[in-house]
Amino acid sequence: MFFLKKKKISLVELFSEGFIDIHSHLLPGIDDGAKNIENSIELITKMSSYGIKNFITTPHILGNVYPNSSKTIKEKLSEVKKELINRGVKDISIHAAAEYMMDEQFSDRLKNNDILVLKDNLILVEMSYFSAPINLFEVLFEIQLKGYKPILAHPERYSFYHNDIESYYKLKNAGCLFQLNLLSLTEHYGKHVQKTSYKLLDKGLYDFVGTDTHHLNHLELLKKVGTKKNLIKIEKLIKNNIKKFA
Repeated sequence: MFFLKKKKISLVELFSEGFIDIHSHLLPGIDDGAKNIENSIELITKMSSYGIKNFITTPHILGNVYPNSSKTIKEKLSEVKKELINRGVKDISIHAAAEYMMDEQFSDRLKNNDILVLKDNLILVEMSYFSAPINLFEVLFEIQLKGYKPILAHPERYSFYHNDIESYYKLKNAGCLFQLNLLSLTEHYGKHVQKTSYKLLDKGLYDFVGTDTHHLNHLELLKKVGTKKNLIKIEKLIKNNIKKFA
């Protein structure tokens, strides 16, 4: 068993053919991810070497910090696609949605139907790492009332839930799907996040998985996820991504 836990595998073995990464920050100069078009291509090329060739990239939309719009995101996506063509890269599929902070501006976007979906009616949402919105469950209800289904990004990173496992069940019962950040399986975000991610995995609470790639350092750290133990634990999630988003 110890051997199984520690045995390293390549990331190409971890990511099944056809895997779609549904959480990343690869569009140039639009948030805290890729800095410019050169950096965008560099990140995509590196991820391609890991076996990830299909992307639904998700720039932040966060108040006045990252006040992106559907229009600006689509323009940046077009820029990346054109550059990939210019460089003769033909085996990459890239689309764009967004990672929405559940704040007041998000509620306005919902009212105006200004939402970029991952696919069908699925949208990626997040909340502050310091505390949940006071009206969290009202917002989740509002999302579904408008015909969307929320996928909560990296629930393991919300430290205010770490000692309250019942809150995760409440979120699931309120209609939330969960997306695991792969780097949460390392100590990158801290040991408490790592411990919580495995706890939620063992309880079967995750639905999907994403890299949440922002920069090359993330991709170097991602190699640590390549173990037999992790493959066994996230294999179902990898398949869920392929099944739902292909």
